[in-house]
Amino acid sequence: MNQESHPRTMSDNAANDPESPTTPPGDPVHPAPSGDAAVEEWRREKAALQDRLLRTAAEFDNYRKRIERERREHADTATTDLLLDVLLVMDDFERALQAPAGADADAYRKGLDLIHRQMADLLRKRGVTPIEALGADFDPRFHQAVAQEPVDGRRNGEVVEELRRGYMLGDRLLRATMVKVATT
Repeated sequence: MNQESHPRTMSDNAANDPESPTTPPGDPVHPAPSGDAAVEEWRREKAALQDRLLRTAAEFDNYRKRIERERREHADTATTDLLLDVLLVMDDFERALQAPAGADADAYRKGLDLIHRQMADLLRKRGVTPIEALGADFDPRFHQAVAQEPVDGRRNGEVVEELRRGYMLGDRLLRATMVKVATT
């Protein structure tokens, strides 16, 4: 629309003109206080903002404490669950140790094999997997060399003996494998 087809009225001009006598000077919603009243208003606003800041900081601190408490409770629950599973295996070991050690060493061996499988299953269920080291090239990220010895028919740096098995927890090293490494 052009201005000629819609003529302005006196009230239109007054609403758009800040110098018009019908529009109060300054912000029409919040007129600027003057003198001591302005200082007092700013002090109240400052106090309100400080109170809001303190409340927000306290809320954040409470949030941080709650999250930390929940994290500890979650870790305690996970630890309790793991320990209860380990205690089941411990019970089987105690029963095996109380069995009479007679001439039937084969039955005793089968009982220990059963307990070993239970423990391996428990670890696997928790995401723990053994590191296969025997015959592999020495890798300091997964192996801890505690001995070296010349071995005929083996490559230099090849793992020839596993002294203590290592384990991974998912993609993370839980414990390095103690190994003996071949030298040439």
